[in-house]
Amino acid sequence: MTTAPATSLTVTRLGGRIGAVVEGVRLGGGLPPETVAAIRSHVLAHKVIFFRGQEHLDEESHEAFGRLLGTPVAHPTVPSADGRYAFPVDSEHGGRANQWHTDVTFVPAHPAFSILRAVTVPPYGGNTLWSNTAAAYASLAEPLRALADGLRAVHSNDFDYAAAHPDADSEQLARYREVFTSTKFRTEHPVVRVHPETGERILLLGNFVQRITGVPAKDSRLLIDLFQSHVERPENTVRWQWRTGDVALWDNRATQHYGVDDSDDHRRTLRRVTIDGDVPVGVDGRRSELLKPEEIPAPAFGLPSGATTAAA
Repeated sequence: MTTAPATSLTVTRLGGRIGAVVEGVRLGGGLPPETVAAIRSHVLAHKVIFFRGQEHLDEESHEAFGRLLGTPVAHPTVPSADGRYAFPVDSEHGGRANQWHTDVTFVPAHPAFSILRAVTVPPYGGNTLWSNTAAAYASLAEPLRALADGLRAVHSNDFDYAAAHPDADSEQLARYREVFTSTKFRTEHPVVRVHPETGERILLLGNFVQRITGVPAKDSRLLIDLFQSHVERPENTVRWQWRTGDVALWDNRATQHYGVDDSDDHRRTLRRVTIDGDVPVGVDGRRSELLKPEEIPAPAFGLPSGATTAAA
């Protein structure tokens, strides 16, 4: 099914720096090009946009909508919910990402866009926050921007999960060791990347960061915390209270997000489709570099991340 022309879209801003609700569209794979172009323009401008009332979507139509924005790519290690691209965010399997992060930054070409669909929503809690990491960079004092511009950082999926999730049970810990880190990745990114579509400078950090390259461990932690604190400033963030059928679409190159774990034992189930991204480029023109393994292995389905953008 198609929708009305892009001119019928209604956009309501949620915050001064990030977030908007888009109405007047029924998401799916049959949207006309002008509507897709408008949606892309809005997500680039607002960093994360939200669509209510999309209960008609299933894994197939969710993926079909994603294809209008680029090529879907599966998670490098975690099996999908449908054998294709639908990444499971399920509270019953440790899907409570109560840490600030950008999706899959432990590989060089981390996703350009993420599309998250609410399937089962708890009666309270379980909100998600997003932060505008371009605004975070812009808010830095000039000497700090100059410092950040010259730094690089190592990101990895192999981190201290137990310390980050002190309430995790044995099943969740085992899933982390056996699934999430079944291949251990290490990638060096610029701390500041230049956005390939908007030209903005963006802080590339989050919970997958292990250390700043060439800096002693204690100083590295201080620098990471300093820059990350600007990402987490309330004025750079928006908070979304989920309803069943909601869809969030965000620019994964210019945001971090945080799924709040405050819904007790109530079920919270969402599905995410990610769109292949390009390899980040720093202010100095240097690209991100995969340190481990030697190349990105193919996931269980589809092409490895970056395969469709390698020539970019």
